[in-house]
Amino acid sequence: MYRYTLYIACAGAILLASLPGQSETPLRFDRDIRPILSDACFQCHGPDNNHRKAGIRLDTQEGILAAVEDGVHLVVPGDPDASLIMQRMESHDPDEVMPPPEAKKKFGEKERAILRRWIAEGATWAEHWAFIPPEKSSLPEVSDTTWPRNPIDHFIADKRVALGLGASQEATRETLIRRLSLDLTGLAPTPEQVDAFVADETPDAYAQLVERLLASPHYGERMAWPWLDAARYADTNGYQGDNERTMYPWRDWVVQAFNDNMPFDQFSVWQLAGDLLPDPTHEQRLATGFNRNHMINGEGGRIAEENRVEYIFDQLETVGTVWMGLTFNCCRCHDHKYDPLSKEDYYGLFAYYNQTPVTGAGGDPKTPPNLPIYDAATKERIAAIREDITGLRKEVGEQRKTLLKGLAAWESTEKERLTQRESTWSPYAVERAEAKNQTLSLEAGNLILASGDNPDNDTYTLTGTTDKSTIGALRLEAIRHESMTQNGLARSGSGNFVLTDVQVTVLDGNGGEAAVKIVSGEATLEQGDFKITKAFDDDAYSGWAVYEGKPFDKDHTAVLRFEKPIAMEADSTIRVVLDHQSPYAQHNLGHFRISFSAETDAGLAGGQDDALAALLAKSLTERSREEQNAVVDRYLKSDKDYDRNAQRLEQNREKLSKVENAAPRVMIMGDRREQRKTYVLNKGLYNQPQDEVPMAVPAVILEPAEDLPVNRLGMAQWLMNPTHPLTARVTVNRLWAQVFGQGLVKTTENFGAQGELPSHPELLDWLAVEFIESGWDVKHLMRLMVNSATYRQRSRANAQHLAVDPTNRYYARGPRYRMPSWMIRDQALQAGGLLVPKLGGRPVKPYQPDGLWQEFSFGKIKYAHGEGEDLYRRSLYTYWRRIVAPPMFFDAASRQTCTVKAVRTNTPLHALATLNDPTYVEAARGMAGRLLALEGQDDTGRIAEAFRIVLGRAARAEELDLLRTSLDRTRAQYTAEPENALAYVNVGESPFPDGADAVEHAAWANLCLALLNTDEALTKE
Repeated sequence: MYRYTLYIACAGAILLASLPGQSETPLRFDRDIRPILSDACFQCHGPDNNHRKAGIRLDTQEGILAAVEDGVHLVVPGDPDASLIMQRMESHDPDEVMPPPEAKKKFGEKERAILRRWIAEGATWAEHWAFIPPEKSSLPEVSDTTWPRNPIDHFIADKRVALGLGASQEATRETLIRRLSLDLTGLAPTPEQVDAFVADETPDAYAQLVERLLASPHYGERMAWPWLDAARYADTNGYQGDNERTMYPWRDWVVQAFNDNMPFDQFSVWQLAGDLLPDPTHEQRLATGFNRNHMINGEGGRIAEENRVEYIFDQLETVGTVWMGLTFNCCRCHDHKYDPLSKEDYYGLFAYYNQTPVTGAGGDPKTPPNLPIYDAATKERIAAIREDITGLRKEVGEQRKTLLKGLAAWESTEKERLTQRESTWSPYAVERAEAKNQTLSLEAGNLILASGDNPDNDTYTLTGTTDKSTIGALRLEAIRHESMTQNGLARSGSGNFVLTDVQVTVLDGNGGEAAVKIVSGEATLEQGDFKITKAFDDDAYSGWAVYEGKPFDKDHTAVLRFEKPIAMEADSTIRVVLDHQSPYAQHNLGHFRISFSAETDAGLAGGQDDALAALLAKSLTERSREEQNAVVDRYLKSDKDYDRNAQRLEQNREKLSKVENAAPRVMIMGDRREQRKTYVLNKGLYNQPQDEVPMAVPAVILEPAEDLPVNRLGMAQWLMNPTHPLTARVTVNRLWAQVFGQGLVKTTENFGAQGELPSHPELLDWLAVEFIESGWDVKHLMRLMVNSATYRQRSRANAQHLAVDPTNRYYARGPRYRMPSWMIRDQALQAGGLLVPKLGGRPVKPYQPDGLWQEFSFGKIKYAHGEGEDLYRRSLYTYWRRIVAPPMFFDAASRQTCTVKAVRTNTPLHALATLNDPTYVEAARGMAGRLLALEGQDDTGRIAEAFRIVLGRAARAEELDLLRTSLDRTRAQYTAEPENALAYVNVGESPFPDGADAVEHAAWANLCLALLNTDEALTKE
């Protein structure tokens, strides 16, 4: 009997018709027959049209009843012996028996008996249960009408009684408040909260407790964790590079959405397609970060288009898992083997996501489209800067309008002045040009060209004369040349140079030398922080550069002004040294010319300044728009008031840009204006397109309404259609699993033919319809579940439970299972008085073993834990590096792909973390400090309080005795080895109080750590 009932518990309701008292119940195809055929036959005779053998199909009514040949049918309703399917299943001939021996599958006697009976009963066919829209059945009648507290209990009692199981007693109030608090907030109740609930004798005390917990801001945090697992949320991209991203504002939005009890249909549509709603709000666009949580591959050698297609695969399959509970990834390469989904269905859905502007190129951790997120303080600062910009823009505009009236007169005067000033420049007649590592050639027009091998660094020494009797400034013209990179100014990768030092020395005819001091400079362009002043400062490695992020389309000039005029004798020569010692390899000036002026205030006239060159050389009608704009800009800046305001305007714009760029940017969704075509991909390969397919949802699941938009929004609205057979079922099943430890459908990720049958199909459908009718109200659903008598039962199993229902699929007792690691950690921090309850914000880095990140990143990425409150935030906010997840979360999803089924494990190895991780040790000594601060308490009183803090209940006498003995033993050990006690109480960043007794504190911390590691503390009961 035990093996028989265990099979029922494991396989669902396949053999339900054979239970005692139910032998006359007709077999059902969807419940009893399809699972058998799916497991053994669908591989060759199922939905996959391309790999179907012998033209036989067993997943449709037409296929099952089809004639194989004249007079021979697979199934003859009412006549098993005449049915070919039975003849082949019962054959002993290896050439005839089905499945064939090489398939490694076979029917047992039970399966053959069930199929034979089903055919004898008339071979009634039914669609797969999950593809039939749910309906609300009437509540089953129960014999004990006092037990049910809400409709859930009617369904549970009906199945439980059929199995001969009675209900368990209601759990104690201490157990109920702990169970509820953990389920609804992820945090244990405080002793004071337990006392208040136990003492509350009002009839609705429990219901009020439920409402208080549902209203807690920590409810959203508890609900968010499984959603982040499903959304594969992390703080890095994954793969080898694993660059950081800033998706945490989306995480905070999820928490707030749960706290606000946003209707699940709205919650879903916003995340799938909020950007496509009419005039989408900031929040609606932020919500679409759900789609962008996939990993991003920035490894060298990866093909961008291959990346892009992989991202869409991930997005599509996440949608299929989260909202439909179907294994869509099976359809990348072929029709689904078990469910009626074709490759065309898959790529029809793929087409919705194929319209984003994401290219798949590079490893940018914030690939566009993205959305900047500003906190309140930043918003205020931005508003203030923008207000200043508006005012300055208005003032500058009015000044400009007035000044432009005098432009023509200024041009005439300025042109005359510049013509006279240009005449002050004379060429530097270079007689000798030498470089340490290159060849410098003298060309016509006093030009110098570098050639030969291009070294990482080089120094040029030039010697020559000038016809000036006095020199006050030097002009250096960097001139493009075809031998330079992309016709640029140097032979570096970009065509750019970095001039790190300029030295000018006057040599007299007697061998005397006089160094010339450079005090100021001006250049036509300065690249960021590579200012011209860096070419004559005290730093030998900083310098002047002129790269604009594109191939050079103009020459550039710099003027270096001397401290005072230097007299030149008839036999004087000038030595000029140009140095290139920056860390940027091969950035040596390639083609240039030098001139000298007698004036120490000489300007850029006649050099490569666009404005002045245009003003000198061209009339108004000859200038390009760019040249004229440059001239106008030069004129306007000649007015000090205008220039001051223009500079202030530009400074404010730069300040605004810095503030905006410093904000986190969340990757969100957006569609291209030009629609991409979508093709079926052969074997899922990005570069092997086949037939073109339009955007389309799988009509086999639900025919789309005609008025749906043909984009992601239409797809999202199709998913949330109240008649969709999967969305509500899949969602309520996950919420049920969250509360009761396992889903009504055990395979929460698979509602297809290969998934488990629901243990309570009528209850699942009732909840699904109730969820829809409530307006997709998640809190309403949670309220229903935790208020049920089913939930409120004590969890202790008796011999009958273990014999008939060992895994508690039929809920004759309350839920009891190991808490997830994140909840265990939060409980420990809370018990130690360390937990920081603040919501939201940037991810934090708690303690972690040294070297993990280095090991997984070839030594490139190092971990440094946070400080202060960052060490004690809730686990939800822990920084999640995708290549190596936080090690304290030993049972958590990897967050690399969508995960909707919690992994539960009880391995003793977890104690390596919960007994040794600094978080737990520090929490234990924090808890010890709480206990030692209690006034008027002896050891027994403190131990009793420790029980209340961790377990929420009073300690039994034998437990007090055991722990007192343990405490005395530990005291003795630390008294003998005080150095160990001192080491213990200094684990973690929180300071140990001056003057405190280390031995006493360590002994109590050891007891608290043991209590935090008891089975009862680690279990949600």
